[in-house]
Amino acid sequence: MSLKRILQLVLLVFGSFLALSDVAWASGGNELGHLLPWWSVLPFVGMLLSIAIFPLVNVHWWEHNMGKVSAFWALVFFIPFLIAFGSGTAFFQALEVYLLDYLPFIILLFGLFVVSGGIILRGTLQGTPAVNVLLLLVGTALASWVGTTGASMLLIRPVIRANEWRRYKAHIIIFFIFLVSNIGGSLTPVGDPPLFLGYLRGVPFFWTMRLIVPMGFNVIILLALYYILDSYFYRKESVPELKNEREPLRVDGLHNLIYLGIVLAAVITSGILAKNPAFADLKTGTLYGITLFRHGEEAVVLPYTNIIRDLAILLAAFLSLKTTPQLIRKDNRFTWGPIKEVATLFAGIFMTMIPALAILHARGAELGLTHPAQFFWATGALSSFLDNAPTYLVFLTTAASLGAASGVPTTVGIVAPKMLLAVSCGAVFMGANTYIGNAPNFMVRSIAEENAIRMPSFFGYMAWSMGILIPLFILDTLLFFR
Repeated sequence: MSLKRILQLVLLVFGSFLALSDVAWASGGNELGHLLPWWSVLPFVGMLLSIAIFPLVNVHWWEHNMGKVSAFWALVFFIPFLIAFGSGTAFFQALEVYLLDYLPFIILLFGLFVVSGGIILRGTLQGTPAVNVLLLLVGTALASWVGTTGASMLLIRPVIRANEWRRYKAHIIIFFIFLVSNIGGSLTPVGDPPLFLGYLRGVPFFWTMRLIVPMGFNVIILLALYYILDSYFYRKESVPELKNEREPLRVDGLHNLIYLGIVLAAVITSGILAKNPAFADLKTGTLYGITLFRHGEEAVVLPYTNIIRDLAILLAAFLSLKTTPQLIRKDNRFTWGPIKEVATLFAGIFMTMIPALAILHARGAELGLTHPAQFFWATGALSSFLDNAPTYLVFLTTAASLGAASGVPTTVGIVAPKMLLAVSCGAVFMGANTYIGNAPNFMVRSIAEENAIRMPSFFGYMAWSMGILIPLFILDTLLFFR
């Protein structure tokens, strides 16, 4: 994108927000999403295009300037928004998204990244198609119980190490993202943030086990397709001869599993405490906490549950760093690059997502959705680019507004089981459609590239997902959401 076009976009957004200022100040009681026009999402689009295009044009420039680009697009949205809607609304929205969404997101990623970096699988493990299928299957099975992020951080390095000798391996990481980083997290609220949010809204903990049929169908199809594709590439490799004596497999740094348990316990406990009257108003679902900012009748409150969870995760990361020998992290090729890249880019993404999520929240019910297939595709399409947790909540609320006489009772109303299944599958499955669709996707890509695996670009990855996942999701629609 040329400088001239960027300046034109800035002036468009800036001028348009100024045109809205009188309306905004006169309509302070209205929901933000009703006031924001569709073109207020242009900075978000610009952020995504920057991630997609700049690494292709000049990767070295991008590596040294991604922070500036992220800050640029955040400010392209925030400054006109501040002028048009006033400091109260602007700072309320910024604090809310950074303190209640971005910070917990990064802390969880950081904790799992540090802890998993202290666990190493040693020994002879050759990346044959059969071995890779087994590793993908193990990761997929783990994802529902330790989270997609936890399973991804635990398994990505063993997968990379097993296939280090191979020339063709980008497809291995792509299917890893499809299965371990997304679809595998379908069976429990711990597996993926949208399902955890549903649990907090009253969906029974084990209700999500009903996703096992569509999940199992997708896993079988994807593993079979992967095996065929990997076997093709494997035949093109110069397979190295193994030594006479195979080194037995062993795991070093196992004490980090204790710290992983602390992280998972912190996440689960935060959900349990959120249903305790000492930590929340059970009638409204409002969490008690420390009020950091007030704007009219609204306030940014840092919940006590968040503080307890995040401190526990940071403690686990600190203990992992202090008690794990540096040799393990060195052999694991552990560096801070991937977490820095994710933190930098998502700082801009979360800010520029504000109008998109606000518009979706305010106008989601106007989409006219009445059929499970519609909920599956609407939830999935938006979860591919936006944060899938609030997207899930919008469509959960929309499904509840249909007035089902029986079904799953939640705090937002009764939801028909087929509708809930469609919303849940859409949010979890289609997070695999892009690098930013789910938390671990971008992290896995960054770790792979750090290990000299040439991953496809943003649009290149979407070509894989469009060619493989979209036909699979069409089959899902015909089988499960008719």
